[in-house]
Order: sequence, then C-alpha cells, then structure tokens
Amino acid sequence: MIEHTEGIYTFYVYILTNIKKNVLYTGVTNDLKRRLKEHKSHLNPSSFTSRYNVYYLVYFEKFTWIQQAIEREKDIKNWPRSKKDNLILEFNPKHSF
Repeated sequence: MIEHTEGIYTFYVYILTNIKKNVLYTGVTNDLKRRLKEHKSHLNPSSFTSRYNVYYLVYFEKFTWIQQAIEREKDIKNWPRSKKDNLILEFNPKHSF
C-alpha cells in the first residue's frame, strides 16, 4: 500500500459563471489554471461550459485529498442556487448577481 503525505497533492472545487451571471458551473480539478484555460478555449464545443460561455471563476476551495474534493463538489451541486450565491458572495464580496 502506498501512503500519501497530507499536503503533497492539491485539488480544487470551483464555481464558474458567464458574463450575465445567470449560469453556474461547479467542477473539480487538480490543476485550476489549466482547467480554466480549457473552459475558456471551448475545448469541447458541445460541453455545458462552452454552450453557455461559462469561464469566469467566482469561487474555489483547495483540498489535499481527491475524495474530499469530490464530496464537496457533489454537495455544492445539490444546493439550491441561493445557497451557491451566498457561498460565492462570502468568498468574493465584490461579485454581484
């Protein structure tokens, strides 16, 4: 069995929106900068983020265990929009809806 030391790996849960701020997308990645570039470049033209031009980062959290990041992503995805908006505003007070 391979043991992993806490803090060696970094994973991100993130929320993106579009310019109109009427769409939210929640995702998880191990390389936030790369993933944002992929969303912005419309790597997959039929994807949700491409169809709705969702690539403005409004929220992120860091984790050292992928299982925790995935669990948090699932939690946020199941929240109502108002709870997501509040999370974003706490993290990013200058963001307005």
